[in-house]
Order: sequence, then structure tokens, then C-alpha cells
Amino acid sequence: MGRKTFSVVALAAVAAATVTLPGLDSAAALAQAADDTLSLSGAADPAPAAELVPEPTVFISEEVVQPLPEQPEAPVLTEAGSLRELVGMVDTSAPMNEDLRCLAGAVYFEARGEPLAGQLAVAQVIINRSEDNRFPGTYCSVVAQKGQFSFMRGSRMPAVRTGTAAWSRAVAIAQIAHQGMWQSEAGDAVFFHANYVRPGWSQRKTKLAQIDTHIFYR
Repeated sequence: MGRKTFSVVALAAVAAATVTLPGLDSAAALAQAADDTLSLSGAADPAPAAELVPEPTVFISEEVVQPLPEQPEAPVLTEAGSLRELVGMVDTSAPMNEDLRCLAGAVYFEARGEPLAGQLAVAQVIINRSEDNRFPGTYCSVVAQKGQFSFMRGSRMPAVRTGTAAWSRAVAIAQIAHQGMWQSEAGDAVFFHANYVRPGWSQRKTKLAQIDTHIFYR
């Protein structure tokens, strides 16, 4: 059936619906007539609605992690430009064990009037002795060894004025020496004496350094 024929049939059907169904609403009649016309003309039924196909599930083999912003790095103590600067960076309020306290006490009593390099050298000698089989194996036993340190009262160390700047410096020097954060001029020295005395053993030792009033040997 051509387009013109379809139009004529449709108009005829509309007219017939209007005449034969006077009681229906005109809009409903028009719709019914259009449906009848489509059925008579042999037009195919409307295509069924397309079925919804679910999207395939995608599995990710590796966890996606959102990178965190970079955190500023903590200052590294050994990046200090000088021993004095490094001493100022050390936390001297941290608790100390007995051995570290003995090391700091020896620095305080033996060299608190010396420059920082001299204090570090005294601490280094005590550490070197504790690692040498000829001497006791701990800082406290090295300091308490009979006849080695004149400030000792037998095997006891005098009371320390812990609230002073001198004690804070001694504590910092002890921690620096213990952790090897700064190289000492004393090197591997295991002996030292004041420059105003001349002990007999010094003639048989190798002199390594003199820092202020102390001379260091191995």
C-alpha cells in the first residue's frame, strides 16, 4: 500500500470512528481509529524494548594507592657545620643509662674548662679504652679504674651539678662521642695527661694530639 492509499484509509477510519462512536471522547476516538488503521494496513507491531545488558565487572590486580604528600625530613645531626653547632642540636634532656652518665661525668670533671674539642677527646679516650682488652670493658669501670682519674674518690664519682650549662655540654659531648657523630682529634688514643706534668710513660707512647692543656697518646 502506497503512502497516499494509507492516508485515505486512515482518514476514512477516523471518519467512521467519529460517526459510530459518538459517546467517546474525540481524542480517545482518534487514538482508537489510528490503532485500527495500523492493524488493518498490516504494519508490524512496535519493536520490543531493548534489554539492558549489565556492564562487565572489571577486576584490578593491584591496589591503587593515592600517593601521600612528601613529609619534610628530620634534620640530621651529623650535618652540623661545627662541633659547637652539633652540641647545640643534641637533646640533653633524654634519659641516660649508667654507662653514658659515667662518660658524661668524666668529661664534666676532667675537661669542663677545656674547649669542646678537648672534651670530646677525653670522652674518646674512655670509649677507646672500653674497646681495648688492656682495660675494663665499660665506661664506668674505665673511669673507676684505680689511679687513672684524679677526680675520682676511690671508686665513686663526686656529685654533679646537673642544672648547669657545663653539665649539659658534657652530656651532649658524651652522646656525640658514644654515637660517633663527630670525629675526634684524639683518634685512637688511650692515654692522656695535662701539659703541666711529664709522666715517665709518655716517653714510650706515640703522641697523637695536643688540645689546649691535654696531650693525647696511643
